[in-house]
Amino acid sequence: MRFVLKNNLSANLITLFLFIFFASPVYSACMDFYNQDLKTLQGKKFNLCEYQDKPILFVNTASKCGFTSQFEGLEKLYKEHSSDMLVVGFPSNDFNQEFKTDKEIQDFCKLTYAVDFPMMSKSNVIGPNVNPVYKNLKQMTGEAPMWNFYKFIVMPNAESTFVFPSTVGPESSDIMGLLEPYFEN
Repeated sequence: MRFVLKNNLSANLITLFLFIFFASPVYSACMDFYNQDLKTLQGKKFNLCEYQDKPILFVNTASKCGFTSQFEGLEKLYKEHSSDMLVVGFPSNDFNQEFKTDKEIQDFCKLTYAVDFPMMSKSNVIGPNVNPVYKNLKQMTGEAPMWNFYKFIVMPNAESTFVFPSTVGPESSDIMGLLEPYFEN
């Protein structure tokens, strides 16, 4: 009886180990840069950790800026390559060109530019109250946005980061040259 119990215990432990190892999905740890509490314009949680293995284009946006038409190029880039990369917008009134509420921003983006890429809740991208993503971007690059529609491209697993001023559009050869190697189509 003792021998059988010992074998059953060993078999149960082996079965449990195999189940845990093979049946559980394998998750890679989320790097600190991506591990942020973010909320979308709709108030939903957004998890950057799900995208850490892809290039991410971060852009600070404003609805009443001379560069606002870049929403078209950002949306096109997102629609054509959303399985290979992420575009994420951070509305900000740091340069006094954004609506007051998330609802107004959401309505403007949806109705004017049909924006489907993730847009975070309005926050600061510069100054003492900078949001954690832009605080990290500044630490990584030594640069903060000088105006609306500044673009930061963080390569997979935050291996490197590139900064582009507002004057460089999302479909520019500089930006596309960085991203195209990651596109499957």
